[in-house]
Amino acid sequence: MACCHYYGHTAGGDTAFAVDMSAITYGAGCLAEAGDHARSLGMHRVALFTDASLAALEPVAVVKQSLLAAGLDVVVYDRVKVEPTDGSFLSAARFASEGKFDGFVSVGGGSVIDTCKAANLYSTYPAEFIDYVNAPIGNARAVPGPLKPHIACPTTSGTGSECTGIAIFDFVERRVKTGIVSKRLRPSLALIDPTTTYSLPANVVAASGFDVLSHALESFTALPYTRRAPADRPSLRPMSQGANPWSDLGCEKALQMTGLYLERAVRDASDHEARDGMMFAATLAGIAFGNAGVHLPHGMSYAVAGQVKNFCPHGYPQDEPMVPHGMSVIVNAPAVFRFTADACPERHLDAARWLGADVAGATNADAGEIVAERLIALMQSTGIPNGVGGVGYVPADVDSLAAGAWAQQRLIKNAPKPVTENDLAGLFHGAMKYW
Repeated sequence: MACCHYYGHTAGGDTAFAVDMSAITYGAGCLAEAGDHARSLGMHRVALFTDASLAALEPVAVVKQSLLAAGLDVVVYDRVKVEPTDGSFLSAARFASEGKFDGFVSVGGGSVIDTCKAANLYSTYPAEFIDYVNAPIGNARAVPGPLKPHIACPTTSGTGSECTGIAIFDFVERRVKTGIVSKRLRPSLALIDPTTTYSLPANVVAASGFDVLSHALESFTALPYTRRAPADRPSLRPMSQGANPWSDLGCEKALQMTGLYLERAVRDASDHEARDGMMFAATLAGIAFGNAGVHLPHGMSYAVAGQVKNFCPHGYPQDEPMVPHGMSVIVNAPAVFRFTADACPERHLDAARWLGADVAGATNADAGEIVAERLIALMQSTGIPNGVGGVGYVPADVDSLAAGAWAQQRLIKNAPKPVTENDLAGLFHGAMKYW
């Protein structure tokens, strides 16, 4: 474990950290347990959220049949957008409000799970849409009370949304990605069946796998919780509380497993050991960042995804441009970790080693370059675009990208060193091209 002194006492800093997480059931075939769990959570009339592509596939059929076999009334909502927007969140919320459901089940990737969280929130505690959205873009109003039970069933190995109280969307009018954050959004239960990933296209496995990697690497190198000012009340301690000893455990194992399995999982869909490993790594990283928070690569990613031009990646819907979330994160990461390494070099070296880099004889001054080079090698071997230029941006876009990232103050402030908007512009310049 890296540098215990990272958590040394800081004047004015917090002296305790919190551990919050969803209940989790993990294993092949566990989606068939959905009905019994839903009934035990008090559900009678259930909204089953998914997207149009998944609606006709086995995971949704298994979950729906399990719910029906348990005697529950089930209504399917299959209009989730692959990259949700404020408009698609509102449409889902209207469906939930009109349906008068007492429970929610989501089957899909992070977009499906996040949309279900938002629908649960706005149908339970109606408000102006902007009220619950993160500041400074929205009003960051606290969720007034508990939400209805929600069982999340992920079908991709990446977002970790089943373990977090975060719902991310594109704010179309403002051309930026942002989100809603509250511990109350965290699903009541996650049913995680790794076999759902066996049919995923290679590019989807790569993008989601880099989301896993960056969740773990950002959480591990985040500002330590002892340098974050205490909340006004202990019950208001944020989920993005900074790196802490609990999250470190999940980060370490998730990085080791990603270093071992990511390339294999992308290269060969029949390598079930690798795809199982990435699903478990996603779970560990989801728990970790749900209790520590991520920082600059994710903050920058929301601008990259929100201002997309004409990029349409293989393996994803081709009806409109998009930069998949994990891809929009990792194209920034090598530049970021070159920048942050001097804040906690030992942690950067540990992370590089867990990802498979040779750190023999390395000094603290080498940490940023070693991490960056390892990330670049993994990007090249798995077909990830060459930096933000590879997803359609040019140097003239840097100011707009930096402004979009600067709006993500919840994430920017979780970085291990102070960051200015000019720093973000420099990072985007550095992320334009890596090879």
